[in-house]
Amino acid sequence: MDLGNTAKGGKRPLDAAINLVPFIDLMAVMISFLIMTAVWNQAGRLQVSQAGGGGAESTAKEPDLPVTLQVSTERLSLTIGGSVLEPIAVHRDLKGRLDVAKLQEQLRELKLSRPDHESITLQADDAVRYEDLVRIIDACLGGGLPSVQVSTG
Repeated sequence: MDLGNTAKGGKRPLDAAINLVPFIDLMAVMISFLIMTAVWNQAGRLQVSQAGGGGAESTAKEPDLPVTLQVSTERLSLTIGGSVLEPIAVHRDLKGRLDVAKLQEQLRELKLSRPDHESITLQADDAVRYEDLVRIIDACLGGGLPSVQVSTG
């Protein structure tokens, strides 16, 4: 941008008009994208830990029996301290989603018998679909078991 030779001694003036509107528009768009990605990043997060990790163990007053849910493509099998409850056959609804109503019923019975118990380990076969595993994790969280560990079975 040539402002010409208007000052004494051949010097150009240092005052130049800069249009800030495009910069403000760009910043507004960038801030809105930053806010949207931060919100969706938090909403899509599941708190799941891998079994066998060296996580901090809570000190319990009495030893608690481990609860394990074995997940296969045919059945769900809940085990409490070595005793296996009645296996649940895998059923799907009209949209093809896994039906977890019977699993939720067994988890409610577990919470009634052991209200202080908060952890469960899922042992999933390799053939189990990811969306089925997420539905099972949601059922466990809804059943009052916030500490869900996932391992391969």
